[in-house]
Amino acid sequence: MLPKPYENVLAAIGNTPMVKLMHVSALVKADIYAKLEFLNPGGSVKDRIAKYMVEKAERLGAITPGATIVENSSGNTAIGLAMVARQKGYKAKIIMRDSTSREKIEIVRTMGAEVVLVDATLPPENPRSYNNIAPAVARETAGAFFPDQHNNLDNNETHYMTTGPEIWQQMDGRIDYFITGIGTGGTVCGAGRYLKEQDPRIQVIAIDPLGSIFHDYYKTGQRVTPKRYLIEGLGDEFLIKCAQLDMLDDIIQVTDKIAFTWTRKLARMEGLITGGSSGANVWGALQLAQRIDRPARIVTLLPDSGYRYLSTIYNDIWLKQKGFI
Repeated sequence: MLPKPYENVLAAIGNTPMVKLMHVSALVKADIYAKLEFLNPGGSVKDRIAKYMVEKAERLGAITPGATIVENSSGNTAIGLAMVARQKGYKAKIIMRDSTSREKIEIVRTMGAEVVLVDATLPPENPRSYNNIAPAVARETAGAFFPDQHNNLDNNETHYMTTGPEIWQQMDGRIDYFITGIGTGGTVCGAGRYLKEQDPRIQVIAIDPLGSIFHDYYKTGQRVTPKRYLIEGLGDEFLIKCAQLDMLDDIIQVTDKIAFTWTRKLARMEGLITGGSSGANVWGALQLAQRIDRPARIVTLLPDSGYRYLSTIYNDIWLKQKGFI
C-alpha cells in the first residue's frame, strides 16, 4: 500500500530504500547492500541533519522566527538547510569553497539562500579559510543560528536516531560490516554506534580521501599536513568533534581517481547516477569484501545524487584537466 500524502516535504526525509548491488556483489563472495540516500527530497543524506538539527534547535528555543541559518558546507548540507529554511520561513547563508561543483552552488542559490564563496586554496590556519570563516560570519549576522555540523553532536544523534535504526530494520538485524565515508563523521559514527549497540560483532569502517587527516591520525596518532583533494563531502583538514574515531574498527584511504572511476563504474554496472563519495564507498566495500574473502553482508551508503556533478565527475573534459583520463 502506498503511503498517504505527507503534510510537507520535510516529512519525506528518511526511510530511504536499501538495495543489493547485484552486479557489484557478483565480483566477490560477500553481498554488498547500499542505502539510497540520494532519494531524500534534497538529493542527499544531509537532508537528515538539516531537518533534525533545526527542529531540535526549535524545541530548545535556540532558533527564533526570522533567523538566518549560517553554515559551512561542501554543498549537500547547504542544500538541505536551504530546503528546511524555505519550509520553515528562515533565511540561509551558506559558506562554500569556490571549488564546489557549480551545480551545487546554483541549487543553493536557486532555493533563495545566500552563498559566500571562499578560496579553496587558502591554508587551514588562514582566518578566511572554509572552516574558520563560518563562526565569524555567524557572529556578524544578526539573528544567526549556526548548526556547526562539524562539531555539534546533534549531527551524530540524527543518524543514531534515524539512519542506524532504518539499516537495522531493513537488514533484519543481519549485518556483518557497515562501511561508509567519513566527512563530518556524523553518519558513520552515529549510525555505526547504533548498529554496534544492537550487535557488538558488527564492524564499522570509515573511508577517508587521500589528503584528509583522519586516516593517518587514526592509524598513527599523528596529525599530517592536509593536502587538496577533489572528492566533495568526505575528509577534513581539522580534527572535529563529530568524527568520533575511537568507535571505528578501521579506516580505508581512497584516492580521487579511484573514487571517480568507481562512481562512473557504478552508473554502468548498476544504473545508479551518484556522487563521488558513493564511488568511494562502493570501492571501499569491495576492498573489504576481497580482504575477508568469505560470504558476509556488507552495508554502505550512496550519499548523494550524481546530477550535481555533471560538470565534474561525469565530464570527460574536466577529468582530463585534472589528470584522471
